[in-house]
Amino acid sequence: MDSLHEHTLKPRTDAEKKAVTNRLKRIEGQVRGIQKMIDEDRYCVDILVQISAINSALKRVGFEVAERHIKHCVSDAVKSGEGDEAIDELMDVLNQFTK
Repeated sequence: MDSLHEHTLKPRTDAEKKAVTNRLKRIEGQVRGIQKMIDEDRYCVDILVQISAINSALKRVGFEVAERHIKHCVSDAVKSGEGDEAIDELMDVLNQFTK
């Protein structure tokens, strides 16, 4: 995937990394739980509820990453005169994110 910047303009703090990683590990555990539910022939509606919870959790993580990107990367790009490119890139990824 082509991106405007090769590297993050402002590296994530250890606390930011840990928070996102912990959320993703929880989501990973939920996915494993669904796999177990399938193996156990659990009720379809119960499985669908868990899938919905995972989708919501992933969207929350995505919005947190997007918020950080806007506040740091896009803001810095605007200040340096590369705002149009950064906004176009952001809009492309948000379009994919909301499908």
